[in-house]
Amino acid sequence: MSKKAVRTDNAPAPAGAYSQGIVAGGFLFTAGFGPQDPATGAVAPGVGEQTEQVLANISAVLAEHGLTLDDVVKTTVHLEHLKRDFAEYNAVYEKHFSAPYPVRTTVGSDLADILVEIDVVAKLRD
Repeated sequence: MSKKAVRTDNAPAPAGAYSQGIVAGGFLFTAGFGPQDPATGAVAPGVGEQTEQVLANISAVLAEHGLTLDDVVKTTVHLEHLKRDFAEYNAVYEKHFSAPYPVRTTVGSDLADILVEIDVVAKLRD
């Protein structure tokens, strides 16, 4: 199997030994992105604003391969405060995806000073 890294300055740079995205087997897989602004590193205070930034970061990686959130087939979402923040996060998430929605797993996680992290799998276009 061949794989190709996807890289953009329009999303936060990796903080370790991982790629922003990988293309393999007809799909683009992204790293888990937090809400850091790629230019400043700033993090917005609320889960709604953080979700907006996370989806902007993911969209930037997808765009490097000519894809959008409409090409996403699977998302995995980590929320620092699952019960408290789910409704607000979900309202923002829902604005960015259309039916048929990607399959999704949303879990509570102990995140490092952020409220939301998301990774996606997108189908490459034919």
